Amino acid sequence: MRFNDGFWLLKNGVKPFYGLQVTQVKSDEQGYDLQVATRPIRHRGDTLGGPLLSVRVHSPTKDVVGVKIEHFASIEPFPNIPLFPDDNPIPDATLSKDDSSYSLTSGGLTAKITENPYTITFSSPTHKLTEAGYKHQALYDVPARWTTRTASNSSCLALDPASNPNPGPAPPVTRYINSELNLSPGELVYGLGEQFGTFVKNGQSVAVWNQDGGTSSEQAYKCVPFYITNRNYGVFINHPGEVEVEVGSEKVSRVGVSVADSSLEYFIIYGETPLEILEKYTRMTGRPAILPSWTYGLWLSTSFLTSYSSETVSGFLQGMQERSCPVRVFHLDCFWMKQYEWCSFTFDPENFPDPKAYLSEIKQKYGVKICLWINPYISQLSPIFKEGVKGGYFIKRKDGTPWQWDLWQPGLAILDITNPEANKWYTEKLTALLDLGVDAFKTDFGERIPHASVQFHDGSDPMRMHNTYAVAYNGLVFNLLKERFGEGEAIVFARSSAAGGQRFPVHWGGDCESTWEAMAEALRGALSLTVSGFGYASHDIGGFEGHPPPEIYQRWVAFGLFSSHSRLHGSGSYRVPWNYGEEAAGTMAKFVEAKGRLMPYIYGLSIQARLHGHPLMRAMFLEFLSDRTTHHLDRQYMLGPNLLIAPVFVPVGEEAEYYLPAGTWTSYFHPERTVQGPKWVKEHVAIDEIPVWVKQGSVLLLGPEGLGKPDYEYSKVGLEVRVYELAEREEKLVSVPLGKGVEVAGEVMVTRLDEVVSVRVLEGSVGLATMKVFEGGVKHEVQLEGGTGQVNLN
Repeated sequence: MRFNDGFWLLKNGVKPFYGLQVTQVKSDEQGYDLQVATRPIRHRGDTLGGPLLSVRVHSPTKDVVGVKIEHFASIEPFPNIPLFPDDNPIPDATLSKDDSSYSLTSGGLTAKITENPYTITFSSPTHKLTEAGYKHQALYDVPARWTTRTASNSSCLALDPASNPNPGPAPPVTRYINSELNLSPGELVYGLGEQFGTFVKNGQSVAVWNQDGGTSSEQAYKCVPFYITNRNYGVFINHPGEVEVEVGSEKVSRVGVSVADSSLEYFIIYGETPLEILEKYTRMTGRPAILPSWTYGLWLSTSFLTSYSSETVSGFLQGMQERSCPVRVFHLDCFWMKQYEWCSFTFDPENFPDPKAYLSEIKQKYGVKICLWINPYISQLSPIFKEGVKGGYFIKRKDGTPWQWDLWQPGLAILDITNPEANKWYTEKLTALLDLGVDAFKTDFGERIPHASVQFHDGSDPMRMHNTYAVAYNGLVFNLLKERFGEGEAIVFARSSAAGGQRFPVHWGGDCESTWEAMAEALRGALSLTVSGFGYASHDIGGFEGHPPPEIYQRWVAFGLFSSHSRLHGSGSYRVPWNYGEEAAGTMAKFVEAKGRLMPYIYGLSIQARLHGHPLMRAMFLEFLSDRTTHHLDRQYMLGPNLLIAPVFVPVGEEAEYYLPAGTWTSYFHPERTVQGPKWVKEHVAIDEIPVWVKQGSVLLLGPEGLGKPDYEYSKVGLEVRVYELAEREEKLVSVPLGKGVEVAGEVMVTRLDEVVSVRVLEGSVGLATMKVFEGGVKHEVQLEGGTGQVNLN
């Protein structure tokens, strides 16, 4: 929300109440409670009338300081973002005072408060991080003419007419709470959920408000009120409703945050590295669940508007198997149900007269898991619609009738996720599908949730429920699957989410076109999401809308199979590779095999996501913060700490370009090739290739060739140990995951002493078959006996 006309003036009619000076300070073990006047206090008479800000500066956990600005204090609104759902906080607050200020220190973070003028400065042990300076906190009364959503100005009052076609009249004046934090020269901002625009958010206005706008707009399916900077801190705005963020866009040296509410709370999160910041943020909002190993295999969809006949499906699965592109998950999209009846949770009897037998047959013959498309919307033509109305299971208008609209399905109503009986009814429908042999659900939609002139069963504030709905919806389905199949065996394939939604993976990027530009949008969205606390990211390989040219399809296949999760899905056309030429099938087979072999590494990354909140797909600056070149890179990424992936976004006749940071990099597919960084690489990349580079000092454990699936016993298959440019007297300890949960089967130690590289199983039971040491483009190989062996590099 923008209140200013330039820097010095306010928009006509906007009335400000700035926090000017502290009039009272109280303290407890965790922090300070401040009374902040919005007018100069020269004598007792100045305390009469006018807004007073109640400000709480506190530390809920180590290296985190929160600031809560409250205007009217009444009953606490709900819902709220659950804090510390998985991990307990680590209390660590030290308070001190001198003649001019109050200080709160938590870990390496210090907040210094001055009384007159009122300011808060946040510092690390080495430098100032940011500050809320003089007049950086305020209330604003804003006339209705400035609170209408336009391309350049967003507001909660006219929000998203597609989600709320009849919101009712807006009040003449709306009061906002606004807080600003300083941006230092060279400081860059990232995150705020899955944003598809420019990766660095400086200069952007971002509304944290979920919308169904595709990947080619400023709207986003997964908005998260958290951003991270390249200056050793992140900011989590603890508000579940619309949060409007001006990132150096209204005032070019500040990030302004506004809510049309009676309170605003944010947390400064300090970390020496970006991964430390993400670890502390996900401690507060939740860590991604561990996923079953089969989910990392290839997902194939029926696509959307296509034929779902058993002949078509079986033909696709057979064709994939024959071309060494084994499908691990088969997904049935919307038309598994009858048209106009979404959702009925009943197979269309014309296409699936015996769904249980049909699913059993393809599962047994092709070794696939089954995923079904669902959403929380119920058409009035669905045979279960009247059940929902009678039970009171839908979101209601204020007159008690169900809220309905026609945008997606005729007269659809929406599940009231706050009603326990409605949730029981909904999950009973899903349980019946699990009984037929279904293994997972694609939880689509959940963005267009009405927010005005409606009421929820538990009295939730509709504005706060709009984003929260997606998290609750995905959590409902995810937890049903967890109860059915056990811990570590549940997955949803979700489109919408919000803060805390990372606990219920996986999320894909939504509807994209089949173009080079959309492929780049998909990557920017994924990287923006994973710097916002989400561990996993996926996208529609080949694009959703349109039919990709064969070249784009093959490039996207390579990118998709080096993403955390890989799904072939389209709208009006299929994504099986032979539709794009048999060469495309060969390319796909190559990368399916490569991902399967990398599973000990990839599954190990998923354990780190669960335990520490570290994402699998990492923007370059997460791993190379000291290299300023990486701070703007958004067309390449790290898969964990060791593999650099550079998808190709140009036709074969053009050169691809990407950047290798300092150190010796070895080509994963062509290890005879090494490059000394830092260096920009420009090259023509063959259509069946993708640049994948291994960082110096890496040790990778690979599964054997030809297994054709991602779920195998990683410790028992005879692993190949690959060692890349290990320094003299360097040693690396690598854990071997069990493949179920966060447990490890054992640990492997690789050591280089002078010119001898040795390997041994340090702990547990791990089968090792060979060791390959890559040094200066030369491969040294040895067969291993009893889990030990060594290579002499001379």
